[in-house]
Amino acid sequence: MAHAGASDPTLDAGGGLLGAIDRLVHRIEKFTALMSGFGIFALMLIGVVHVLGRKFFNLPIFGYIDIVEIMMAFLVFLGIAYTERLGGHIRMELFVSYLKGRWLASFELAGVVLGLALCGVLLVYSWDHAMRALYLGDSSIDAQIPLWPSKIIVPVSLALLLVRLLISLWAYLRILLDPGKRLIGVAHTVDAEEQALREAAAAGAFDDAAARAGGSKQGASR
Repeated sequence: MAHAGASDPTLDAGGGLLGAIDRLVHRIEKFTALMSGFGIFALMLIGVVHVLGRKFFNLPIFGYIDIVEIMMAFLVFLGIAYTERLGGHIRMELFVSYLKGRWLASFELAGVVLGLALCGVLLVYSWDHAMRALYLGDSSIDAQIPLWPSKIIVPVSLALLLVRLLISLWAYLRILLDPGKRLIGVAHTVDAEEQALREAAAAGAFDDAAARAGGSKQGASR
């Protein structure tokens, strides 16, 4: 069993206040995930320039190791809330996958509460650590690059994850009170076959197949 993340929740209309908040927060999550993707691409280009410069011109990028270490915080943490919304984090679903209604909501709610507690603790301490780096002028050893921008990304990303978990808490509480309500603001648990179909649909595989079928029919009619 898996969490479905093929459909874009910003396209789902309705859901009342919870749905509106979910769509708004998800737009922010998509932006931070996009920044993380750009960071990965930029790091790849920097690595290529560094290797080619060192190989052919004996001119490696100064502070390359420091740059890679600093960018790790941007690459890892900026997409953490986006991944949570799509249900992309690693999780064990051996027993949860067989639950429905209030039982499923209860187990998911317990996980969300634990996640909120852990996220809150990490948020407080990571913020203190980032502020300490800012006030003390903490920098990398080699290139002396200030470290506070990368360190402050951690609490900012955790704050966005905290908001996402609060939305999940609201969503599962709704189901716990009324199992007949539609699940909003969280990823849906589906089996592997359904997950594959949704991912194929999101990638446009069915649209391409339909277009080819339509073209074949037009060719045959001629």
